[in-house]
Amino acid sequence: MTLVASLSRRRRVFALCAATVALHFVTIDWLGSRLGAQPAISQKPSVATVRLPLPEKKGSNTPPPDIAPEAPAAVPPHPRKARPLPLPQPDAAAALPPASSAVADPLAGIEQAVAALPTPEIAPEPAPPVVQAEAGNKEQQGTSLEQASTRRYKVNIPPSAEFDLELTRTDAKGANWSASGKMVWQTDGSTYKVSVEAGLSMLVTRVNVLELNSEGEIDDAGIAPNKFTEKRRGRSLTATHFQRGEGRITFSASERSYPLLTGAQDRATIPFQLAAIGRANVNQFGGDIDILVGDNRDAAIYRFQLVGEEEIDTKMGRIVTWHLARPPKPGSYSARLDIWLAPSLQWFPVQIRNTEANGALTTQTVSKISMAK
Repeated sequence: MTLVASLSRRRRVFALCAATVALHFVTIDWLGSRLGAQPAISQKPSVATVRLPLPEKKGSNTPPPDIAPEAPAAVPPHPRKARPLPLPQPDAAAALPPASSAVADPLAGIEQAVAALPTPEIAPEPAPPVVQAEAGNKEQQGTSLEQASTRRYKVNIPPSAEFDLELTRTDAKGANWSASGKMVWQTDGSTYKVSVEAGLSMLVTRVNVLELNSEGEIDDAGIAPNKFTEKRRGRSLTATHFQRGEGRITFSASERSYPLLTGAQDRATIPFQLAAIGRANVNQFGGDIDILVGDNRDAAIYRFQLVGEEEIDTKMGRIVTWHLARPPKPGSYSARLDIWLAPSLQWFPVQIRNTEANGALTTQTVSKISMAK
């Protein structure tokens, strides 16, 4: 009986082990079938459709301040009072010739069509006490640039790239013009160069009607211009100097000078500075973006605000962008400036539009981007 009982127990143990092994196989097979039934992980969306959550807007009721220029560095034999900052006038070539007169000067309209190429502009933090502007301009009030300050933004400089541009303009009378251009952005992380050319291709040649060039350094505040030049067809080259040793902005075409504020930019660099701000921290666009911009004979503080996310059509396809706008400021600048940055394309500026007070529209749209190798 003892032997029989022992064999019986062994059979039971063996049967239990076999059942356990079989159960494991069944379980593994069931899990495998369930896992295999899972759908494949979807591909990442196209770079042109990447979306980011918009930051919560931090409203500001403080208007961007006006600024007054410093007195010229060198005092002439007969001292003169510093000139007050005049109200910016409309573009010298405000009215384009109608289509019927374009034959007389086929570049006249194109010159104006490219006049508003990358020309973003911007402004400072909470406005200091408002003071009376220089004598002789009683209506102009604002914050002296000596008292103004600009915020230091976090930045992440975009990589080098070349951009093919399409340029269109509709003047106040409804006449349409078009041109093409090229923008080149180069940086090694410590220095930069940017150039913009726009013009008209005519038969076997190309006539440039606008050339912008800027070069300088990269510092902890972002792009730091040293020199900005502008050359328009039929006009002399003008230069804007960012004299960091003296802490001043001066101009070859003007005796005005301004203190060099933190993060100051020029017309060619401002789109890339905005791109650097977005690349570093998108939440910075939740509030006003204020930057001092030096032009070819003057400087002003402009304020950009986030309009929202928008899709735009380009030759590269439909692109999701973040739309920033600098609304007109009554009594200071009458044009509206809009810039569309593409988060999925290194935050590059893919479209820029200038809307003049008379309703004329100039739009620059990127048709191709070539990344540096």
